[in-house]
Amino acid sequence: MAVPAQGPAAAEGPCSTPPESTTATAEAVHPVDEKLHPSRLVPAALQHIAAMYAGVVTPPLIIGQAVHLDTAGQTRLIAASLLIAGVATLLQTLGVKGLVGNRLPFVNAASSAGIAPMLAIAETNAKGDQLPAIYGAVMVAGVFCLAIGPFFGRLLRFFPPLVTGVVITLIGVTLMPVPVSWAQGGDKTAADYGDMRYLALAGFTLAVILFIQRFGKGFVKQVALLFGLLIGTLAAIPFGMADFGALKSAPVAALPTPFAFGAPEFQPAAIISLCLVMLVLMTESSAGMLAIGEICERDCDGKTITRGLRTDGLATFLGPVFGGFPTSAFAQNVGVVSLTKVRSRYVVAVAGGALLILGAFPVLGAVVSMVPMPVLGGAGIVLFGSIAVSGIRTLSEAGLDDSSNIILVAVSLGAGIIPLAAPGFYADFPAWAQTVLGSGISAGALVAVSLNLFFHHLGTRGSASATAALKSS
Repeated sequence: MAVPAQGPAAAEGPCSTPPESTTATAEAVHPVDEKLHPSRLVPAALQHIAAMYAGVVTPPLIIGQAVHLDTAGQTRLIAASLLIAGVATLLQTLGVKGLVGNRLPFVNAASSAGIAPMLAIAETNAKGDQLPAIYGAVMVAGVFCLAIGPFFGRLLRFFPPLVTGVVITLIGVTLMPVPVSWAQGGDKTAADYGDMRYLALAGFTLAVILFIQRFGKGFVKQVALLFGLLIGTLAAIPFGMADFGALKSAPVAALPTPFAFGAPEFQPAAIISLCLVMLVLMTESSAGMLAIGEICERDCDGKTITRGLRTDGLATFLGPVFGGFPTSAFAQNVGVVSLTKVRSRYVVAVAGGALLILGAFPVLGAVVSMVPMPVLGGAGIVLFGSIAVSGIRTLSEAGLDDSSNIILVAVSLGAGIIPLAAPGFYADFPAWAQTVLGSGISAGALVAVSLNLFFHHLGTRGSASATAALKSS
């Protein structure tokens, strides 16, 4: 792997370096900009696809089920998610200099953080208006991201690990009922919902993932989730629990149709809910860019972060046109870069190109939609549980030895769990309040941000204890 020029050979000035050294410097390439041989490029790109694929198809799978899409609609939603992920990742890695893209090995795709608020929006709208209301809110959230992106660095102090840790934990916790329902068959109205054969298949899938995680090596261990989905589906076939209908009816190649699910509707409460989530996603993206900058030993300054967030905003704004959802960084791919030490942005660009191709061939998306619900349930427990663990890990670094921070986390988590523990708690509230507070993520985020302002910003200037608390959080 080529390394960046160092020492005297990198000095500026025509007289400071002999001609031979100047030539060597010109030929030196930073690892981020290195174009690898296909024998290394393709396997490295496949690792990124394996790490992110389950995460990319999770939002369309959950939302599609919630709004009762038929097989064709579900397939269209998955294809759109893959397509937008590919476009966003290509924009991020290759970029347009000075405009969009951080030009780092950085993956962008539909984030699971928006799932709970979007489910709340779906529940407060009639069938036929659910996706239009969701897409209208997502589009405004994209514009919101584009508008505040250049100034977001100044807002980061209001979203310390204390706040983002609460939100990420709530994402995992509030989504856990989804895989539990999948494990029981997915359709609560069905007579056989909760049948033991569904639970056995979900348990078998979970056991396969745990077995591979324990005894697998290298790449096999990294893609334990995908192997679990594959083996679980194969195990379901002899029992007639795998539906191949989507595979037979899906077109081989087709681009997503603009506004195939209806023109967007703009509802104030839904918009507020998604804009709050967008703030969290922007914080995650910014943190991811700083992390990848350190891993790749390339400076990630304010302009780089602004271009990266601009990519998030564009993808989030344009995504709903074709059926996409809020777009943000994929932390698991930052982990892949750290683990493999392959820092070339062209590797991730190839992965983005592959996602783009997958999105253009709906038949490939149909392969995912044929995975039985119980199999998705077993894998989903691992997936969403891992999100909650990421939040707990963030909170562990947020200064929880301070009593104010403990109270902040306790109250915020409590507010976020209310909709989960008592779904009818906000039944008598106005519709706009039900949409915002009915999502545990939105409610928890609002409380966490407000308490962070109350404890660590309002009237704390010059306070030594407040300074210590802020530093720890």
